[in-house]
Order: sequence, then C-alpha cells, then structure tokens
Amino acid sequence: MSYGPAILEIVEVSREHLTAEQIFLKMKEKGSGVVLATVYNNLARLHQQGRIRRICVDGFPERYDRTARHDHLVCRRCGSLADVCFPDLTELLQSRTEEKLLNYDLQVSYLCPACRKALTED
Repeated sequence: MSYGPAILEIVEVSREHLTAEQIFLKMKEKGSGVVLATVYNNLARLHQQGRIRRICVDGFPERYDRTARHDHLVCRRCGSLADVCFPDLTELLQSRTEEKLLNYDLQVSYLCPACRKALTED
C-alpha cells in the first residue's frame, strides 16, 4: 500500500509545519495502519521528488511544508515557524552569482509574540 498520496495531502492541507511524528499521528487518527518508519520514508521520497519542502531549524525536529512560494519567520527562542510572503528574490540572487540557482529557502530569525511576552514578564 502506498501512503505517499495521503501524506502529501496532509502536508499540503496543513498550514502548520508538521514533524514526521505529527504526520504519523494524523495518519493514525484517520485509521491508517502506517508505521512511523514508513512516514519517514515517504517524506524523504516526496522531498526528493520536489513535492514537499523540508524545513531544518537547529535544535528542533525537521518539519515539512507545501511547496507554494513563501518564506519563513523562525523564532530564535522556541523554534516556531510562521509563513511570510516576501517579494520573490530569485532574480536578485541569480544576479549575484554565475551559478544557476534552482530555488532558495529564506528563513528570517525573530522572536515570536509569545516569546517576546515571556521575556518581558521575566
């Protein structure tokens, strides 16, 4: 049984940035008999095919996202991700190198509202 289409749908529909474990739990909620290793294998395959994005933030588990063009705000304190749409920088970046760029993934560090609030309360 191929779980790839169901996993892809979960990633594409979600506006969260889900970990493999969260995707696994969503599959289980739907009554799937999938095992965690299968979720990891399918996520790797979908990423390799360019059908999903893998987001890596130091100190936190990898998360997965849809491929629609957007960038991310990454909280430096808690690691939370927020989508943000900046103008497409492909042409500007391409003009700075002779190498052919395939794509880019912009992650901007900030402090999320919850972390800013927590710091002011300390």
